[in-house]
Amino acid sequence: MTSALGQGFVLLGLIAASFGAPFGYVAGVRRSASGLRWTRRLAHVFAVAMVGACGVMWYALLSHDFSVSYVAQVGSRATPLHITIFSLWSSLEGSILFWGLILGLYIAATAIFQRRGHEDYLAYTLATLLAIGAFFTFLIASVADPFAPTPAPIPPDGPGPNPLLQNHLLMAIHPPMLYLGYVGMSVPFAMAVAALLRGQLGATWLRPMRRWLLVPTSFLTAGIMLGGWWSYEVLGWGGYWAWDPVENASFLPWLTGIAALHSGVVQQRRGTLKAWTVILIMITFLLTILGTFLTRSGVVNSVHSFTQSPIGPVFLGFLALCTAAVVVLLSLRIDTLVSEPSNERLVSREGAFLLNNLLFVSLMFTVLVGTIYPIIAESLRGVKVSVGEPYFNRMAVPLFGGLLLMMGVGPALPWGGSNPKLVRRALLRPLPAAAVGLAVALLFGARSAPVLLVCAFAGFALWVTADQGLRPARTRRRREGGRGPLAALLVAPDKLGAYVVHFGVVVTFVAVAVSSSFQREAESTLRAGDTLTLGGYEMTFRGAEQVREPHLLRHQARVEVSSNGRNLGALYPSLNIYPNQREPIGTPAVRTTAAHDLYLTLMNVGGDGSIGLRAIRTPLVAWIWIGVVIMVLGTALCLIPTAAERRAAAPSGAVPDLAASSAGGGR
Repeated sequence: MTSALGQGFVLLGLIAASFGAPFGYVAGVRRSASGLRWTRRLAHVFAVAMVGACGVMWYALLSHDFSVSYVAQVGSRATPLHITIFSLWSSLEGSILFWGLILGLYIAATAIFQRRGHEDYLAYTLATLLAIGAFFTFLIASVADPFAPTPAPIPPDGPGPNPLLQNHLLMAIHPPMLYLGYVGMSVPFAMAVAALLRGQLGATWLRPMRRWLLVPTSFLTAGIMLGGWWSYEVLGWGGYWAWDPVENASFLPWLTGIAALHSGVVQQRRGTLKAWTVILIMITFLLTILGTFLTRSGVVNSVHSFTQSPIGPVFLGFLALCTAAVVVLLSLRIDTLVSEPSNERLVSREGAFLLNNLLFVSLMFTVLVGTIYPIIAESLRGVKVSVGEPYFNRMAVPLFGGLLLMMGVGPALPWGGSNPKLVRRALLRPLPAAAVGLAVALLFGARSAPVLLVCAFAGFALWVTADQGLRPARTRRRREGGRGPLAALLVAPDKLGAYVVHFGVVVTFVAVAVSSSFQREAESTLRAGDTLTLGGYEMTFRGAEQVREPHLLRHQARVEVSSNGRNLGALYPSLNIYPNQREPIGTPAVRTTAAHDLYLTLMNVGGDGSIGLRAIRTPLVAWIWIGVVIMVLGTALCLIPTAAERRAAAPSGAVPDLAASSAGGGR
């Protein structure tokens, strides 16, 4: 009964998407209001069907209905409730079903919020989204069916989800964030397709598109950070990024999505880089499909990827079809991509944006080549090759340095070029800040050229970020004399948000450079009472114990930590043994401060009560996560409508200027 109900919802979604896509395209061609209404209705039906299908699967998981194949694959009566809930996305079929849920919610949100003033684009947009939905529901209904009945005899219990996914609560939020980012890229892609089909790429399309691009980019940023944090907290190697193929798969669309946002700024301000904006949006969507193929086809070896599955060829075919459709559409509408005539100079803000985009695309190709080259080499020559960290660090680090430098240079330059003296003055003013950054790095012992350059570039960028980010507020206060700071900031929250994002990026860049260059570690076999020292810490092993839980057996060590004679408490690194896992999974214990992390990994527990302990001291790790949080908060600021947008959206001027009303009695 449960299997049939779930399959019924999936079939309903497939029918709604299959009819809604052609309805939408026909409505777009004919500019039919009734066709648009039917397309919108079918979009809502698709969303309801996907919510219903996921609801049925959650019910099956929570009720331990092992007659459903997916529950028999990942369910277990011993698995805690919270792990059971997020086991929906712990394996292949459930992850595709969850993808369908997120896509349905995005389609419904587009149908609801993109109504007023965007009717010319909405039919095409919904049609494209529903075409994507038809593909994913076809997958769920065929080669990735999570509702298939379990062959008799029905087992009384199941193995539970992948132990790696049970080992930390971050797995409850890391995959959904990535899905919200990945799937959300379908919306700006569909809007770009609609604009090309309509032949109109002006402000009416650009403003909402940028907002719909900001949302998934923000989720993808958070998802990548949470993935690094999960790797750091679970895998026990003391790092947070290893250029894993599946990590790269999420990083690729993030790079092009950020580049598209920057192009959109230039297009909105100067009418140039129109082709860049559209093509980058298209590439971003195609990279999400490629990333999904890499993750779910089993063609790469990764702790994140799923095993070999029959959906690989289907996904590859869909990627080829989408690529061909994009190329044909761009070829047919190439005339709409011509930018407005302009007299901009290369040494200008838009010139810096162009260089910035070239760096982003170069970085994307560098990572893409390193990720897919082993796959291509093995498929063509039958030889296994690997591309590791040395390649990525050697090729990507200089490009990252260039991006950090341009983050300071670009905003300092004027739009459209200017008097060479003004340009020189704009670029010379932040140099003292760059010198301060360099001096601070030298003071704390940095001697490697990459770290010194990052700190110097960071000082330069921070000066420009603070100066440009607060400029609208200063201008408003000078002009109107006495407005409160909140009122001034609300005038241009998008500009302020952009510079808050830049500030977060600078913080993260510096933290990554310092943490990767100044990590220290020590390793030893300890008996009860023995002490290991590292970087001013004394770690004394006090004993090991076993803790049995319903779904695992934990071996944990008690390690007392002190520094300069002051007791800092105990840490408990552990090894977790799951019933269906041959090797134990380590869970490190981490003591985090603003200056550094102390990271303890339990390597083994001997029969005589001794342990193998690795201690790692890494500076500024916490600031990586803080920097990403700042980026997400800055993106949220960018989504706040400006005063001009609120006035334009208000019927007959009914909505007051929030900046004015929030001033209180500031005058």
